[in-house]
Amino acid sequence: MAEKPDPGTLRDRSEWLFSFGVIADIQYADLEDGYNFQGSRRRYYRQSLLHLTGAIEEWNKESSMPCCVLQLGDIIDGYNARYKTSEKSLDLVMNTFQMLKVPVHHTWGNHEFYNFSRDYLTNSKLNTKFLEDRIVHHPETVPSESYYAYHFVPFPKFRFILLDAYDLSVLGIEQSSPKYQQCMKILREHNPNTELNSPQGLCEPQFVQFNGGFSQEQLNWLNDVLTFSDTNQEKVVIVSHIPIYPEASDTVCLAWNYRDALEVIWSHKCVVCFIAGHTHDGGYSEDPFGVHHVDLEGVIETAPDSQAFGTIHVYSDKMLLKGRGRVPDRIMNYKKSL
Repeated sequence: MAEKPDPGTLRDRSEWLFSFGVIADIQYADLEDGYNFQGSRRRYYRQSLLHLTGAIEEWNKESSMPCCVLQLGDIIDGYNARYKTSEKSLDLVMNTFQMLKVPVHHTWGNHEFYNFSRDYLTNSKLNTKFLEDRIVHHPETVPSESYYAYHFVPFPKFRFILLDAYDLSVLGIEQSSPKYQQCMKILREHNPNTELNSPQGLCEPQFVQFNGGFSQEQLNWLNDVLTFSDTNQEKVVIVSHIPIYPEASDTVCLAWNYRDALEVIWSHKCVVCFIAGHTHDGGYSEDPFGVHHVDLEGVIETAPDSQAFGTIHVYSDKMLLKGRGRVPDRIMNYKKSL
């Protein structure tokens, strides 16, 4: 567990290198409040846009402006597809983000694929690959066009990597495509249920339709980028919609092949933090290799009198998460070898 943050430490700006904002699972829809799939958790569809507006207002007035904001996926709710309001709702949320004075990096979650095809997303404002950084003379660190992932450097010696957690998925692609057939085969091999969104009776409950995974091609690319970062003594933050560490997440909400991703990450020294959304409840754990896994609480299940976002302040020896509302403060010290 993280040590309990000292409020004075969280206010100490003397050694800040930079900061960045984090927000997850906005899931806006122009609907009355509803409930989750099981009917056990309230969802505040319209309120989520007001929460986003409040978060942007706070980021904009912070005395030390964040260098960017990471939007961790599920920006609008899947209900928009049913009511044919997907584009209208996305425009509304993206126009709200226009108020932010710094760049936003968007990850894609399952609700993006409930509303849009992968081809649509690739050509939409939710594709922020134009913000990527290229490593000259290292072509192996350039991601393939077959998945949505990239890396960038917000501050010298710090590299952020956005991963595509639905690179393996049956969502957002044509059912006639070989990729769909491949992914459906993987899913059915692990999930015999008629309802593929149900984890009932599964030994590996993450194999449900609303999750996805990372192709070997993407994992090879991740390995190449991390090798570069090791060699150049960088610290790396990895971003994904879906978590990969069981101790920090509901086990139903993990990436299909989370173990493969962990194996790659644990073979390198440079990774300090893995940030995800998807769970709505949030979670945190430091793994045996000193990587901090932060699963951010979701805006969609945040009551009107609360909030759900954070600013992470980066130091040479640690990161400090200053949470708002449901998101708790955390101190995340780097492992000693760094």
